[in-house]
Amino acid sequence: MTRLDRDRPLVEAARRDPERFEALYRRYLAQVYSYAYYELGDHHDAEDATERTFLDALGNLHRFEERARPEDGDGASTFRVWLFRIARNVVANQRRGRRRHPVAPLEAAGLLASGTNVEAEAVRRDEVTAAWRAIGRLPADRRRVLVLRFVEEMSTPEIAGVLGRSEGAVRVLLHRALRSIGGELSGDRG
Repeated sequence: MTRLDRDRPLVEAARRDPERFEALYRRYLAQVYSYAYYELGDHHDAEDATERTFLDALGNLHRFEERARPEDGDGASTFRVWLFRIARNVVANQRRGRRRHPVAPLEAAGLLASGTNVEAEAVRRDEVTAAWRAIGRLPADRRRVLVLRFVEEMSTPEIAGVLGRSEGAVRVLLHRALRSIGGELSGDRG
C-alpha cells in the first residue's frame, strides 16, 4: 500500500464517524507533538499546539482532499501532509501570539540514545550540542526543512506539501542547510 493510500480507510471511517478519528490521532500524535515541541521549545506549548492541530483536523476533515500530484506544485496531498500543514499554521499562530522563538534542546526531542560508555557519550553530546548550535543559527525555513526531513522522516514531496513550496525549493533549502552546518562544524573542529 502506498503512502497515499495508507490513511485513506482511516480518513473515510473518521468522516463517517468522528469517534474513528482516534486511529489517526494515535498514528500521528507523537510526530505532531515532536514537531510542535521542536518549533516551540516548551512542553506545555507543544501539548497545546498538538491538541489544537488535531481539533482543527477533526473539524475540517470534510475539506481534506487526497491527491497524488496537485497542479499547484505543492507536492503530494496525503493526510500526513495536510495534518502537518495544520500543525505548521497552529505553531505559527501560537508563536505570533506569544512573540517568542525559543530553541528546544535536542535531548528533549528524543533524539539521543543512552549509551554505556560515559566518555564516548560525553564526546557525542558535545558533538550534538555543536550541531544543535549550528542548526539554531540557521534561518527558520532551513531549520524547518531539516526537522521535517531528519526528525519526522518526511520525503521531499511531503515537505514541499507541508511548507507550500516546490520540491526543487525544498531540495535547495536542504542542501544549503546541510552545507552551512557542515561548514560550521568543520570550522569548529579545525
